[in-house]
Amino acid sequence: MRMIDLFDQGARQFPDRDCLSDGQNGWSYATVRDLTQRIAAGLRGEGIGTGARIAVWSPNHAMAYACVLAISRQNGIWVPINARNALEENIYVLDNNQTEILFVHSSFADHVAQVQAEVPSIRLVVTTDAPVDGLPFLDDWMPVDPEPAPDPLLPPETICSQMSSGGTTGRPKGVMLSTRAWETMVATFHVMMPVTSPPVHLMVAPMTHAAGGVSFPLLPYGATNIFMTETAPEKIMQMIETHRVTHLFLPPTVIYVMLAHPKVRDYDYSSLQHFIYAAAPMSADKLKEAMEVFGPVMTQTYGQAEAPMIATYMSPADHAEALNTNKHHRLLSCGKPTPYTRVEIMGEDGTILPQGESGEIVLRGEMVMEGYFRQPEETAAASTHGWHHTGDIGWIDEDGFVYIVDRLKDMIITGGFNVYPSEVEQVIWTHAAVQDCAVIGVPHDKWGEALKAVIELKPGATVGEDEIIALCKEKLGSVKAPKSVDFWPELPRSPVGKVLKRDIRAPYWEGKGRSVG
Repeated sequence: MRMIDLFDQGARQFPDRDCLSDGQNGWSYATVRDLTQRIAAGLRGEGIGTGARIAVWSPNHAMAYACVLAISRQNGIWVPINARNALEENIYVLDNNQTEILFVHSSFADHVAQVQAEVPSIRLVVTTDAPVDGLPFLDDWMPVDPEPAPDPLLPPETICSQMSSGGTTGRPKGVMLSTRAWETMVATFHVMMPVTSPPVHLMVAPMTHAAGGVSFPLLPYGATNIFMTETAPEKIMQMIETHRVTHLFLPPTVIYVMLAHPKVRDYDYSSLQHFIYAAAPMSADKLKEAMEVFGPVMTQTYGQAEAPMIATYMSPADHAEALNTNKHHRLLSCGKPTPYTRVEIMGEDGTILPQGESGEIVLRGEMVMEGYFRQPEETAAASTHGWHHTGDIGWIDEDGFVYIVDRLKDMIITGGFNVYPSEVEQVIWTHAAVQDCAVIGVPHDKWGEALKAVIELKPGATVGEDEIIALCKEKLGSVKAPKSVDFWPELPRSPVGKVLKRDIRAPYWEGKGRSVG
C-alpha cells in the first residue's frame, strides 16, 4: 500500500475528524482528501506522472504534509527537504536527487533564485502557504474541481521516496525506499504498537524524519497530526496536556532539555501511550527520570533512512521490566529485532557472530532500501555479504536484546586500546550537572589519540574537570577516562537533534591532515 492508501483508509472511516492541525485550526480528513486530489491534478497538468522526484521544503506545516500525500496520490517520488538544514546542504540534496518539482514554504522564498540557478533539474517551484511574487501559489495553482487521480496497481518495488542518509559523517546520499519498504515499516509499527483509539500525534521533530514516519501508520485510524514549528520544551508539555496527545517522537537531546525544565512536573501526561525516542543513544539515568515524569510510556525504536525507524523495538513493558528487576543494563538496549526484519552482528570477515560478541549490526528484510540513488558503488559497499551494513557497532544479549556500542567510525584507538565513546558518555551523563556530552579523540603525541569530553552543562550548574575525570576513572578505569574536559555553552546538533561530533572534533584536528591518531 502507498502512503495515500493509508490516508484514504482513515478518510473513509473518519471524514469529519481533523487530520491536520496547527493547535488552533484544523483540516478534516475530507478536506485533506480534496486537497490531495487537487494538488495531484496540478502535477498532472504540469506533465508529472509516475516516478517524478518531487521535493517539499517546509517547516512542519499542514499544507506541506498535504503535498507529501498528494505526491503519493500522483505516484511520484517524495524527496524530503529538512527545513533545519543549511541552504547549501539542501541545494546539494535537491541536485543529487535530480528533483523536478519543488513545493516550498514562503519562509524559504529568498533562496529560490539560488536553488533554481544551482539545480537545473527543477522546472517548477510552487509556494505552499502564502503568495510570493514571481512564483505560483498552491491555492491558485491547483485546479478547483479535478478528475480523481489515476489509481494503477504498481509493483511493490516501485520507489516512492528518496530520503537522505544521516550526513553526520559526510554528504547525504539519496536513499531509495520502495512502497514495500514503507508498507513493511507500517505493518511492523502496527504489530508492535497496536492502535486502540483514534490517535493524537504531536509532530515536533521534523516531518521529514522519524516524526513523519510515526504519522503514516496512524492515518488509517483517523489520527490527528498536530504540527509544531519550534522545539519549545514548555510548549510541548502544554500541547500534550491540552490536546490529550497519545503519540510523540523526540530525540534524546530534546527530552533532556524537557527534563531540566523547572515546570516539567506541572503538566498532565496521562494521555500518552507511546513517547518514542530514537536517533541517538539516551542516558540510562535520564531515561529512568523520563519514565518517572512521563509515565510507563517510553518506547524506543532503532532504524535508519536505509531501513526506516523500527528494525528493533523496546516496549514500555520492556522498560518497566528492566527498571523493576536486576536488569537495569537493558535500559541501554534499543530493544529486540522486530518480526519482519532480521538483525544480526557481523564480524569483519562477514561471519555472523554469536550472542555476546561485538561487531557491526547488519539487517535483512523488506524494509531495507533498494539502494542509493545513482551511487552503485556505495550501494554495493552497504550490501556486502548479502546484508545491509548499518555502520553501527553492537552486540546481542542472551535474551535477544540489541545494544548499540557506537558508530563504526566513532571508535577511538588510544595507546593501542579500542574505546567506544558511548560507554564513557553514559558515565558522564550520570553527573547531576551534565545536560549533554560528547566524547571524542584528540591528537596526542604519545598515544595517537587521547579521550576528551566536551560537555554542555545544565543551566546554572557547575562542575570541574577533575570531578568528571575522577568519575570516569572510578566507573571505567584510567584507560577509558577522558584525559581532558572542555565545557561548551551548547553542543552543535544536526537538524534532527544528533550531536555533531565531526563539528566538535574539527577544531582539535585542524592542520593535522587527518582526524584520527
